[in-house]
Amino acid sequence: MAKVSIKPLADRVLIEPMAAETKTASGIYIPDTAKEKPQKGKVVAVGPGTKDEAVTVKVGNTVLYGKYAGTELKLEGTDYLMMRESDILAII
Repeated sequence: MAKVSIKPLADRVLIEPMAAETKTASGIYIPDTAKEKPQKGKVVAVGPGTKDEAVTVKVGNTVLYGKYAGTELKLEGTDYLMMRESDILAII
């Protein structure tokens, strides 16, 4: 995991999405046009939280998030998602 020069504010979390599946469980290869957006990623940076609530995710956690959650960013040639901690569904 590369060091990122961006620091999220409040309860925001910066996530690097994992690659989309290229093959189904039965062995069928999925073409690029039919791939869905990944809903799993690694936490790269975490904000300090709000005054009422601390952030529960940590850098390095693998998380699940909603399909349309967050804002897409491109930093130094890498795609990231910036989202609120409440948009994260689970830590796996």
